[in-house]
Amino acid sequence: MSKEIKPTNFKFNPWWIYGIVATIFIVMWISGESRWVEPTKTSVSKFYEFLDANQVEKVIVYNKKTAEVFLKNTAMSQKVHSKLPKKDFLGKPNLGPHYVLEIGNDEIFQNKLDEAQKANKLVSYDYKTSGDWTEILLSLLPIILLVGVWIYIMRRMSGGAGGGAGGQLFNIGKSKAKLFDEKTDVKTTFKDVAGLEGAKEEIQEIVEFLRNPEKYTNLGGKIPKGALLVGPPGTGKTLLAKAVAGEAKVPFFSLSGSDFVEMFVGVGASRVRDLFKQAKEKSPAIIFIDEIDAVGRARGKGNFSGGNDERENTLNQLLTEMDGFGTNSNVIVIAATNRADVLDKALMRAGRFDRQIYVDLPDVRERKEIFEVHLAPLKKVEGLDTDFLAKQTPGFSGADIANVCNEAALIAARYDKTAVDKQDFLDAVDRIVGGLEKKNKIISPEEKKAIAIHEAGHATVSWMLEHAAPLIKVTIVPRGQSLGAAWYLPEERQIVRTNQMLDEMCATMGGRAAEKVIFNKISTGALSDLEKVTKQARAMVTIYGLNEKLGNITYYDSSGQTDYNFSKPYSEETAITIDQEISKMIEEQYQRAIDILEHNKDKLNQLADILIEKEVIFKDDLETIFGKRPFDKEALLPIV
Repeated sequence: MSKEIKPTNFKFNPWWIYGIVATIFIVMWISGESRWVEPTKTSVSKFYEFLDANQVEKVIVYNKKTAEVFLKNTAMSQKVHSKLPKKDFLGKPNLGPHYVLEIGNDEIFQNKLDEAQKANKLVSYDYKTSGDWTEILLSLLPIILLVGVWIYIMRRMSGGAGGGAGGQLFNIGKSKAKLFDEKTDVKTTFKDVAGLEGAKEEIQEIVEFLRNPEKYTNLGGKIPKGALLVGPPGTGKTLLAKAVAGEAKVPFFSLSGSDFVEMFVGVGASRVRDLFKQAKEKSPAIIFIDEIDAVGRARGKGNFSGGNDERENTLNQLLTEMDGFGTNSNVIVIAATNRADVLDKALMRAGRFDRQIYVDLPDVRERKEIFEVHLAPLKKVEGLDTDFLAKQTPGFSGADIANVCNEAALIAARYDKTAVDKQDFLDAVDRIVGGLEKKNKIISPEEKKAIAIHEAGHATVSWMLEHAAPLIKVTIVPRGQSLGAAWYLPEERQIVRTNQMLDEMCATMGGRAAEKVIFNKISTGALSDLEKVTKQARAMVTIYGLNEKLGNITYYDSSGQTDYNFSKPYSEETAITIDQEISKMIEEQYQRAIDILEHNKDKLNQLADILIEKEVIFKDDLETIFGKRPFDKEALLPIV
């Protein structure tokens, strides 16, 4: 019975050849009579003096022209040889040659050596011919090293020191796509992707196309050629692609859109051809292109580089490979981007990307599932309420939730806790949304009073308005670039009405309005508030058509083509009207906030005093001062 031979992980590295050659040269250099110390030049007459004084041990004559002189150990201590180095750079005694000289007349020189040897003043002498193979190789060593360094630099410049695609200068047109082995490389599956039910369903169907194509082709259907994942950053587009790589039992090529871009002309198109050639050879296969907007941007827009643009050539080749003559239908392309509005229309059409899968921000139910995935590896307290955490993070993407969980663990470790609790997660949300606390920031009592009035104004106005977001807490501890902050829990709406947006604008202007009511002065502290309400008012007037004077009209272009125009889509008269309506809308809400605060001036001051004392107040503190908020949905529920 034969023994099973276990495969070894031995891999040959071509750089070992250079190492072996260099080692051989070094050994030859050390073992040979190499000059570790450069000999000192001397004259024939001086040499004759050394010879007559019985100080020379050995002489080697090269080509009957030059001679190397080796002194006896006793001679090294003589004063005449005091300038000779006693040791080499390795710290060993200088064994010679100690001197070198031009011999002149070789017959006279040899006669002198013969006489010295007969008189026992010279141990030995020898004649050699320089230029043997050892010295030739040693002389070539610097050239070989320079060539090796040059080859190494060229390989690095051409995309990598390895011997794979792109590792050599002449392989620069090869694709940089990474081929994933489903047995070893990829472990992510659809079970690891929380939420995104609709997107997973679409993606799973594509995987099923490749696993069992007859199920669909028997009915006359065709396998889709491409799917485009679109959505905000951090929503899980790349994670879905990893899950596809783990689920589909077919070759999976993964690369980024920027991998096609190179400084050399024609390289991008060449890499596209090579990528699809590899995929067709291994078909059925999947190609995943992350951030495809790097090469798929609309042609002819903002292009000032001339007609032969490298990026456009790359895109043209990609269009041809995806749906042109000779296209192989067993290769599916999956791409991801968060900027679908700038992609070329030819790339978006059916036949290339047949499906556009929108990966949206998760809702409260999906956020709970995402939390459960990221909470699994954490040491958390028993009975941690994931529903509460999901409700506290509206508008958070999957990447944001992962960051919250990691930040909560770091905060718990900072305070030497054995488990992560609810407060750690709330602190993590505050840290991510507002920034790092700056408790050591020096603030004068007058400024602290102004900040407290400002934040109390936000809290008071939002408490009195029906459609303003419910308050969670208010703080005057500086965070990031802000001196104070108010946290709200906005309702997750699919559509927003005019009165809801106006209430939000009024609550935002509550800070500046409070400064006006209490101090009869305003400050620069409302910069972020003014920026927010200006954007909201401009959106109401120019995008959503919520202004009566301008009517039901929008100047928003979802295709993104207006970004490349030098003219506005409206006249100068309309621009004046837009500016007037925006200003009018903001001033109305500012005055409305002032009126609310005038009627609640005593409560505003009371709230500011508590805020100065505690620095952080919560919803319970507002209920103590103002009573139950009549608009709370929980307050409107019948008591059973």
